[in-house]
Amino acid sequence: MSTPLTLESIRSAPKVLLHDHLDGGLRPQTVIELADASGYQGLPTTDAGVLGGWFRDNANSGSLVRYLEGFAHTCGVMQDEAALVRVAAEAVEDLAADGVVYAEIRYAPELNIEKGLSLEQVVEAVQEGFRLGEQRVAATGRKIRIGTLLCAMRQNEGWLRIAELAVRYRDLGVVGFDIAGPEAGFPPTRGLDTFEYLRQQNTHFTIHAGEAFGLPSIWEAIQHCGAERLGHGVRIVDDIKVSGDGTVQLGRLAAYVRDRRIPLEMCPTSNLQTGAAATIADHPIGLLAKLRFRVTVNTDNRLMSDCTLSSEFAALADTFGYGWADLQWFTINAMKSAFIGFDERLAIINELIKPGYAALTA
Repeated sequence: MSTPLTLESIRSAPKVLLHDHLDGGLRPQTVIELADASGYQGLPTTDAGVLGGWFRDNANSGSLVRYLEGFAHTCGVMQDEAALVRVAAEAVEDLAADGVVYAEIRYAPELNIEKGLSLEQVVEAVQEGFRLGEQRVAATGRKIRIGTLLCAMRQNEGWLRIAELAVRYRDLGVVGFDIAGPEAGFPPTRGLDTFEYLRQQNTHFTIHAGEAFGLPSIWEAIQHCGAERLGHGVRIVDDIKVSGDGTVQLGRLAAYVRDRRIPLEMCPTSNLQTGAAATIADHPIGLLAKLRFRVTVNTDNRLMSDCTLSSEFAALADTFGYGWADLQWFTINAMKSAFIGFDERLAIINELIKPGYAALTA
C-alpha cells in the first residue's frame, strides 16, 4: 500500500535541486556566530529564532529593498575562508537531511571579496566546504552529490572573468555558470562574448530569466545567448492563451521552450515573494506541469523563503493534488537537466530516485 503523502514522507523521498543560492540558505545561528567571529555589526538581532523570522518577514514584505537587505547580512558574514567552508558544508548537510540526493548550489564569488579574498580563494574555500559536507553526509550512511554554479551579477561588469573561473574549476566540482541580479535594464545580451566563450569551452550555463521581467528576457536568454536552462522562467506563461472552454494555445516562444525540453527552474514560494503570483494555486507551475513543460521544483533561498524542497513539494501536492508519480516526474525532470555527465545522471535516477519512489508506492 502506498505511503501517505505527508511532509515527513516527502522528506524521505529522494529529491533533486537545481536552483539554490548559497547566500540565501544559511542557518540563522550560523549567521549570528559568524557575525560575532568577524566583527560584523549589522544584524538586527542575535536571537536565532527572531532572526530567522526577520529574514522571512523581509522576504514577504513586498519591498525589494527589504528583501535584498537580508542578502547584505548573509554576504556580510561570508568574507573569509573559514566562514565560506562552514556555510558550504552546512548547506550540504541541511539538503541531505531534507532528502536531497543531488543539488546544484550557486553563488556569486564577487560578493565574497570585500575583505581581500581573491576570486580563486573564494571558489576553493566553497569547494572545500562542499566536499566536507559530502563526507559528513556519507559518514551517516546517506548519499548526496553537489555541483557548483558560479554566478556573475548582471548589473556589474566582469562576466567573462567569472565564466573563465567556472571553466578553470570545472574539474574540481564547478559544473556551470549563471547570471543573477536584476533583469530589467540588464539584459543577458550585454554579455554575448561571455556566452560565446562558454560555448566554445563546452561549458554548461543557465540564465536567470523570466522571473521579474517578461518574455523578452526569456527570448534573449535562449535565442541570443543559448541558455540550456531558465532560472525561474515563470513568465513563459505570458505566451500561453487559455480560452474559456479550457483549450490552450501556445505562442511560438512557449512552444519552442516546451518542444526543445528547455528546463524551467521554478521556485514557487520565492516567486510569490517577488510577485509572480498571489498564491500557490495561481502559480503558473500548475498549468506548465499539466502542459508537460520540463518543469523542475526548487527552493531559491531557503532562509529568506523559510522553505525546504520538501515543503515546496508538500505545498504543490496539497494545492494541485499531486501524488508520488508527480513528485517523481519533477525529480527525474531535474536530474535529466543537471549539468553533470549522462552516465552519472542515469546512475542517480536508476540507483537512487526510482528505487526510492518505488519503496514509497509499494
